[in-house]
Amino acid sequence: MHRTGRSNYLNAQILSQSIQQRSRHFNVNSILVVCYFMLLCNAPSMTSLAQQSKDQGEFSRFVGDSPSKALPYAKDVSPALTHKAIATTLQKVADWQLHRSQSHFDRDWTFAVLYAGFMAVSDKVGDEKYSAAMKSMGDSFQWKLGPDESDANDLAIGQTYMALYKQYKDPNMLQPTKEQVDKMMQQPDSKGRSLWWWCDALFMAPPLLAQLSQITNRQNYLDYMDRQWWKTSAELYDRQEHLFYRDKRFLARHEANGNPIFWSRGNGWVLGGLVRVLQAMPKDYPSRPKYVAQFKEMAAELITVQGADGLWSSGLLDATAYPVAETSGTSLITYALAYGINEGILDRKQYQPHINLAWQGLVAHIYSDGRLGAVQPVGDSPGTFKPTSSYVYGVGAFLLAGSEIYALAEN
Repeated sequence: MHRTGRSNYLNAQILSQSIQQRSRHFNVNSILVVCYFMLLCNAPSMTSLAQQSKDQGEFSRFVGDSPSKALPYAKDVSPALTHKAIATTLQKVADWQLHRSQSHFDRDWTFAVLYAGFMAVSDKVGDEKYSAAMKSMGDSFQWKLGPDESDANDLAIGQTYMALYKQYKDPNMLQPTKEQVDKMMQQPDSKGRSLWWWCDALFMAPPLLAQLSQITNRQNYLDYMDRQWWKTSAELYDRQEHLFYRDKRFLARHEANGNPIFWSRGNGWVLGGLVRVLQAMPKDYPSRPKYVAQFKEMAAELITVQGADGLWSSGLLDATAYPVAETSGTSLITYALAYGINEGILDRKQYQPHINLAWQGLVAHIYSDGRLGAVQPVGDSPGTFKPTSSYVYGVGAFLLAGSEIYALAEN
């Protein structure tokens, strides 16, 4: 349901309840008439609904698309793990996406992941063009998060704000995020449902809390994040499979082959979230070993289901059901594996071949204009899509992976 429609519906429910509580003289039909009248008065007009649909379609087009006609694959990029080859590849993809989407930047989570990728390329490769674009983006949004401070997706953009704050030390970059997060932390936990009830949220919100703790030197942000992380993990992490279900709906669902449904991008979100939390978490934080242990468990499981082409299938345990291998989940997993080696968490001899193969597979999906293909559209479960499909969050994940591989390269 559209947010406006849902708001009106809830308001009508509240009015109906109020009438029933305050007056015993109205009959049911009277209550319904009042509710209907309220809905009629507050409902958006057909014109505004059409405009909303048009605006959403326009926004979606710049989040990503799946053209029917494809350009040839790029011949000027190489999967070689050298600084020069990696930098050339990253800049080709980043430039294509920046040119395509900069005038349509948004505070939505889809773009927030792209921003994180731009910052990583700027940091590791040293191209300040991308961080300059991010500063301009932050200025345009007055350094505000998304409108709902309790929604992890609306917090994701704050990770880029924090990275820029570390560079510029401008309080204006920090204060709006701090105020919104403080407001979120004052809200009581919901009974019967985790704050971060879907696994994607573990990439969107926890790193921001860890970064705020690091910047402000206030452990309460980290403690709040720690409590919420393990509540989500207790609900969604399969301790035998060492993988995350996307949300509780999938606990009893199965692939066509009978295996549990584990979404590659969902597990990539978690691994990527672990990377970014560990980057900001003090080495002596009491529960840090639990994060490292979960990271290692997931990494060890995931390399057993990597495809021969280097990519992970949209559905991790039934690759045959998804004929097009998927690049956004693969990018997030590769990002984490490369970080694990860089930080000494994972054994280079065991994991380096999987990173090499994954990078080769990812680079093979870059088109001649710089488009990264095989990105599954916005969703919440494994699915099928066109090879040309490209979305901003997939590009952001690719840039994160490549930047971490750049740090891994020796020449």
